[in-house]
Amino acid sequence: MQKIGKVALWTLFFVLMPMVALAEGGASGGGDSSWGYALGAGLAVGLAGLGCGIGQGMTAGNTTAGIARNPGAAGAMFTNFILGMVLIESIAIYGLVIAFLLQGKI
Repeated sequence: MQKIGKVALWTLFFVLMPMVALAEGGASGGGDSSWGYALGAGLAVGLAGLGCGIGQGMTAGNTTAGIARNPGAAGAMFTNFILGMVLIESIAIYGLVIAFLLQGKI
């Protein structure tokens, strides 16, 4: 558990450090500040895709294991499996919509 905490801390450090290093003062001139929106959009899509991939993998694995243990319940499990996959996939679509909203495309 300590190793995961260290990896998370270092990842957070390397993600946030460029933002501090590239920050400029308010009176320094007309720099383009749209890179923050692009970063937010990329994080929205990336994290939504990562979460959905993990969720779909766990759902498919557990459903397959359940059907292997009790083949007679495959019909009921398959219906719940499809419903769960649809709901998980909608999270990825929400991430894509948020990314488009941040970019100003919608």
